[in-house]
Amino acid sequence: MENLDTLGTHASEFIKMLSGYATQYGLKLLGAIIVLIIGLWIVKILVRSSQQLMNKSKIDASLSSFLKSMIAILLKILLIISVMSMMGIQMTSFIALLGAAGLAVGMALSGTLQNFAGGVMILIFKPFKVGDFINAQGHSGSVKEIQIFVTILTTPDNKTIIIPNGPLSNGSLTNFSAQSKRRVDWSFGIAYGDDFDKAKEMLLGMMKEDKRILSKPEPFVALGELADSSVNLTVRAWVKAADYWDVYFEMNEKFYKNADKHNLSIPFPQMDVHLDKD
Repeated sequence: MENLDTLGTHASEFIKMLSGYATQYGLKLLGAIIVLIIGLWIVKILVRSSQQLMNKSKIDASLSSFLKSMIAILLKILLIISVMSMMGIQMTSFIALLGAAGLAVGMALSGTLQNFAGGVMILIFKPFKVGDFINAQGHSGSVKEIQIFVTILTTPDNKTIIIPNGPLSNGSLTNFSAQSKRRVDWSFGIAYGDDFDKAKEMLLGMMKEDKRILSKPEPFVALGELADSSVNLTVRAWVKAADYWDVYFEMNEKFYKNADKHNLSIPFPQMDVHLDKD
């Protein structure tokens, strides 16, 4: 009987201890969760406000997106540290542990750090900016956003491509938007026996009529190649970068529609076969 009374006493004390811990740490945990939720909401507002402030200050869009990502990450790290402090975790030991862990993680994530450094290099040297059309790492598209670790491209057919900043900053890159003018090149074929001078006159006239084609440098037409089945004319003209593709496609269409009107034939590969009766 005495054993049962002793067991009941110990159980009662244990329940009281659990109740005390639950009250003490449960309230801390509840408070930490509330602070975390409110803190994330405040961080979202601060990031949005910083974005609006940078837009009003007319900061470069490339730098703006980079800073926005950086501010969001730093604020979230500070919030997590504050929440852990509220839960009674000794931050001195935690920071020392975090430093050691950071060193190990840094060595494991050397590629990620390289991408961060690449993002900084892109923003400093500005080989491209948001809105430019580039070709890099085997992909082509318009730069939508430059983030801390990656650059986001949008392709002409509306696909999203994410390229790490490390290889992007170290590899070769073609920026089609860097210059205000671009040269459009064509190769038009006419049949052997067609009037070359008439073809040249027609092409120069077509380019002169198109107001998007610049007069300086002057459009260029020359006999480029005597091919197997055609006489190929090399045609070059300068346009504003924004007009490049429209002019390129429309000139192809105009040549096809006008060639017949000027008694010009558009050749295609042919083969003559001779049969020997013997």
